[in-house]
Amino acid sequence: MTLFPSFRTVVRIAVTLLVTVAAAGSGLWLWDYYMNEPWTRDGRVRADIVQVSPDVAGLVTDVRVTDNQLVRKGDLLFVVDPGRYKLAVEQAQANLDSAKAELAYRTAEARRYEQLGTNVVSTAQKQEVASAMSKAAAAAKQTEAALDLARFNLERTEVKATVDGYVTNLQMKAGNYVAAGQAVVALIDSHSFYVIGYFEETKLPRIHVGAPVSVRIMGAGADLRGRVDSITRAIVDRDRAEGSGLLANVNPTFNWVRLAQRIPVRIALDEVPDGLQLVAGRTATVSVIGSPDSAPKVAQLPAGQ
Repeated sequence: MTLFPSFRTVVRIAVTLLVTVAAAGSGLWLWDYYMNEPWTRDGRVRADIVQVSPDVAGLVTDVRVTDNQLVRKGDLLFVVDPGRYKLAVEQAQANLDSAKAELAYRTAEARRYEQLGTNVVSTAQKQEVASAMSKAAAAAKQTEAALDLARFNLERTEVKATVDGYVTNLQMKAGNYVAAGQAVVALIDSHSFYVIGYFEETKLPRIHVGAPVSVRIMGAGADLRGRVDSITRAIVDRDRAEGSGLLANVNPTFNWVRLAQRIPVRIALDEVPDGLQLVAGRTATVSVIGSPDSAPKVAQLPAGQ
C-alpha cells in the first residue's frame, strides 16, 4: 500500500484547483466589470434645439422649408405678411417728413428772432421761439427713431435660420397666425451633437473629465471616439420636497434595497463619420476607456454633420 497519491489523482486535484481559481477570478472580474467599470448601456445622443420664433406678429404667407430639411445660417425659413409693416414704414416716413418741415420752420423762425434787437422783441419771446425749435428737433429725432423701428419690423417679417441645422417636426403652414415670441419652428443645431451617459453613482470614482470614451450607437457599425466633457453636479432628490414654512418634507418610508442613482455624464464627440446619421434621442453604449492622460493629443473637430 503506497503512501503517495497516484499521478492521476494529483492531476485531478490540480485541474480542480485550477478550475476553481479560474472560476473565482472570472467571478471577481465580472463583478468588478458590471459593478465598478465605467460603462453603461443607458446613453442618449443629444443636441441643442433652437426654438425659432418670429419677432413680429401676423399671418404666415410663405413657408420656404420642409420637414427634416438641412438649412444654413441665414437661410429664409418663412415669411410673415409684410403688408401692415410696409404701411407702418410709409406712415413713419410721412411723420418724419412733417417733423423735418416743422423743424425747418422753427429753425428759420429762431434765426429771425435772434437777429432782432431787444427793442423789437423781448427776451422771453426769443426764449419761447428757441424752446419751440428744440421741441421740433426732439420730435424729428423721435419720428426718425419710429421710422427705423418700422423698417426693422419690416425686415423681421422674413424669419431666417440662426444656426446650421435641421428643421424637425414642422407643423406650420401658410395661413397660420403667429405671435411675436411664440416658438413655431424647431431647428436642431448640426454642430452641437453630443452624448449623455447615465452612469451609476458607484462608477463615478473611475470617471474623470478629459478621459477618452468609446461610444457605440445602437444600429451603427463602428464605435465613435470622444472624451468626458463634464459630470453633472445635481440630480433630483425624490425623497425630499419643499414643505410648508420652508421646511423639508422628507419621505418617512425607507426602501431597504437601495438602487444606485444614475448620474448624467456629458460626452463630447471628437469626430463623426460622414455616413453616420446622428439623431437626437438614439440609444448608445458609453465606455470610459482610460484616464485623461491617455487621451490622444489631436485637434478636436466639431461634432455634427
